[in-house]
Amino acid sequence: MPVAPGSRVTRLELFYDLIFVFAFLNVTGLVSRHLDPLGLLAGAVVLALLWWCWTGFVALGNAVRADHGILPLIGFATMAAVFVLALAMPQAFVDRPGDLSGPAVFAVCYLAVRALTVGALWFVFSATDQPRRRLWLLTLPAVVAAGLIGLAAFTPLWLHDGGVAARVRLGLWLAALIVEYGAGILLPYTAWSVVSAGHFAERHGLIVLIALGESVLGLGIGPGRFADLTLTAPVIIAGVLGIGLISALWWLHFDTLALAIEQAMHGTRDRVRIPFARDVYTYLHLAIIIGIMFTALGLKVVLEVVAAPGDHRSGGAVTTLYGGVVLFLLAGVAAMLRTFHRVRRSTLVAVVVITGLAVVAVRVPVLVALGLLVAACLVLALVQRLTGVAERTRIRELTLHEEEASEAEISRWRRGHL
Repeated sequence: MPVAPGSRVTRLELFYDLIFVFAFLNVTGLVSRHLDPLGLLAGAVVLALLWWCWTGFVALGNAVRADHGILPLIGFATMAAVFVLALAMPQAFVDRPGDLSGPAVFAVCYLAVRALTVGALWFVFSATDQPRRRLWLLTLPAVVAAGLIGLAAFTPLWLHDGGVAARVRLGLWLAALIVEYGAGILLPYTAWSVVSAGHFAERHGLIVLIALGESVLGLGIGPGRFADLTLTAPVIIAGVLGIGLISALWWLHFDTLALAIEQAMHGTRDRVRIPFARDVYTYLHLAIIIGIMFTALGLKVVLEVVAAPGDHRSGGAVTTLYGGVVLFLLAGVAAMLRTFHRVRRSTLVAVVVITGLAVVAVRVPVLVALGLLVAACLVLALVQRLTGVAERTRIRELTLHEEEASEAEISRWRRGHL
């Protein structure tokens, strides 16, 4: 069943997103074992590949209702493949003796997810009599990328050095990433379109919200299992500061920025909407998600350091934490620049301040470093709340009026039919 321009996210799609964010969160477990530049790069690559799988599912749900026909079956199969992929993630780069080949399991699951999504897109777009050339433009990049991922799984067969094999595997994954994201340039020339701007914006807003929620879970299980948690004052303080940081990130994204971008999305029409959706939602929201996941990773390691006896300093944890927040803020700046061709100076100033604080933060206990970061983010949220009052009021009033009009229309329909 095709979606209507006013369609919103279904409960089934939200259910799918829980599995994807579980996979996103598992990236933090992959990276936490190797908290160095190469490990962070590997985590970002894996996250970007998962994100592209998710965006294909979003495009499908924006064309046809995800809870009708055979789409639920495709969705459940995709969930199973993503879940196994997430389980294989800790061994995605290294083949552990005695187990199934982690890289091979990861590759097979990735191939399955892409095959299910592309097959469903073919089924949907073939029914609309779209030219075959356009369908192949959607398919070929996925086939090439899947081939590269499959090749990466068999690098140990021709490279006997495990370290070299891991780097070659990462290089092949990077190549697959370039192919997949480079295909986004072709979107205006394919059959793809954004039928419902509300559905597209809401889906991306929900995935950000769920990612922030998973960060809370990561924060809670950071120091170990609940039964083994060291209950000390520093652990409690770190937990409260972590919640404060996550809350500040929520405010900075959802108070006005997400609402304003969605309203701009509704104001675009026809082919102009496609590159707008690609740039702001598909590409820049990936940077937002990576920023959240790196922040969650930093919080996880900070709590582990605080809960352990000894010197509570960790340059890697602090760098990851601050870097994640900076990336999150810069992605918001880029989204506003792409949408409105202007930026909020307060956010840029905050980025400079947080970057400067990072130089000091790596030399002090992690609890102090976390407190400095939380203070900077809360000050930024307060400044943005107190400035641009007229613009904020306009954006939020438009959202409120839209919600009231939608609720009134739904109430009228229910009175006549239920």
